[in-house]
Amino acid sequence: MDGVERAVRRIASNDRFAQLVGTVIQEVRPGYARVSLEVQDKHLNSVDIAHGSAVFTLVDMAFALASNSHGQVALALNMSINFLKATGAGSILTAEATEDKLTNRTGLYRIAVTDETGEIVCVAEGLVYRKKELI
Repeated sequence: MDGVERAVRRIASNDRFAQLVGTVIQEVRPGYARVSLEVQDKHLNSVDIAHGSAVFTLVDMAFALASNSHGQVALALNMSINFLKATGAGSILTAEATEDKLTNRTGLYRIAVTDETGEIVCVAEGLVYRKKELI
């Protein structure tokens, strides 16, 4: 079993919070992941827009899959996120994580979230520490 398959199996079956939120894995390949979320009423905050934590969970899931796709356990060291557009119930959000730089010990990833019209909802950057342990 290759790194991509191991990462998808472990994360898809063990990330209970992402399952609770309702993220859906669309595609994973080495250094890349695409994950989606249909914004539902349960994802809305007090002013009826998608809660930042729901969007962040989508970002984090794509980040986790992309960074673990090489077969090594990768753990977040830092994440920066910029929310650019509010969305509401019924929106389909898609996060795409791409690898910018990979070393023996770290990996840098950019994650962009778009809505169903292709407009950018948020952008993020994440840094991982790569353990020697296989996922």
